[in-house]
Amino acid sequence: MEFKNIVGIDVGKESLDFIVLESGEKKTESKVSNTLKKIEKYIQSLNLDLSQTLFCMEHTGMYCLPLLRALEKMKAKIWIEGAMQIKKSIGLVRGKSDKIDAARIASYAYMHQKNVKLWEPERTVIRQLKSLLSQRNRLIKSKKSLEAPLKEGKNFLSKEDRLTIKKYSIVPVNAIKKNIEAITKQIEELIKSDDTIGELHSYATSVPYIGTIIGATVLVKTNEYKKINDPKKFACHSGIAPFEHTSGKSIRGKTRVSPLADKTLKTLMHLAAVGAISRTGEFKDYYDRKIAQGKNKMSVINAIRNKLILRLFSCVNNKKKYSKNNLVLA
Repeated sequence: MEFKNIVGIDVGKESLDFIVLESGEKKTESKVSNTLKKIEKYIQSLNLDLSQTLFCMEHTGMYCLPLLRALEKMKAKIWIEGAMQIKKSIGLVRGKSDKIDAARIASYAYMHQKNVKLWEPERTVIRQLKSLLSQRNRLIKSKKSLEAPLKEGKNFLSKEDRLTIKKYSIVPVNAIKKNIEAITKQIEELIKSDDTIGELHSYATSVPYIGTIIGATVLVKTNEYKKINDPKKFACHSGIAPFEHTSGKSIRGKTRVSPLADKTLKTLMHLAAVGAISRTGEFKDYYDRKIAQGKNKMSVINAIRNKLILRLFSCVNNKKKYSKNNLVLA
């Protein structure tokens, strides 16, 4: 797929920098306020044939939302690429500014447009799930932050000091716990309200140790398994698939996972694996057997994380709930 026009956009909190290329040559550049109305007005003023135009940007979370709403409304073709991918592809460059970044994004999109991965908008229910999960994670972090002084000071603070800290922590901690419970309940109700994600979620959570929050998070991160439906790609995305670091006869350290991985998914799958080995059953037996053979503890846990991912995607892709008798690994 080739485009006549490439628009590179550097997204900031207050403003956006646009660079428009026509047949690879710079046509115009502008700075626009990051508001829906300003963005719509600017894009309309360009008078571009949107069927022959590709808009490319880096993923910057909520700062992208006004731009995405405007482009989605116009049914424009959108490419959201990782910042590290663009940086590594372009190679060594000098200088740093919003305008320069927009030009680099446009240049990257122009050079790699044949391999474009067009962005698909998420359904409203997935956006709602994402917001609820994000807020739940923020509440959990706040709760841990309030509880930390009590745990850390157990062996260092006097009883009186600990009681003082507890006095002013217990009320907000209990309030946060109630909010976490309320959000979790709302997540469950939202999933049940939609037949498609309800069905996908039922397959995923039928796998032992894959609970509601893990299942919901995977739904969101994979956009209903449309963005990622391969367990190996998911393991790589989650930082669970290790990579070799060798060159010829040189071995540069142990195999390790990518630092660019999705830390949220990695943490959740780790919790699932730890839960699996803490209970009597096949995973605990597997863990004990491997440790007895001298295997590294974390490498065994990582193997269990991969096993759980294989089972999760097998159930979803085959549209079957988990059963030891009918499981077909993807």
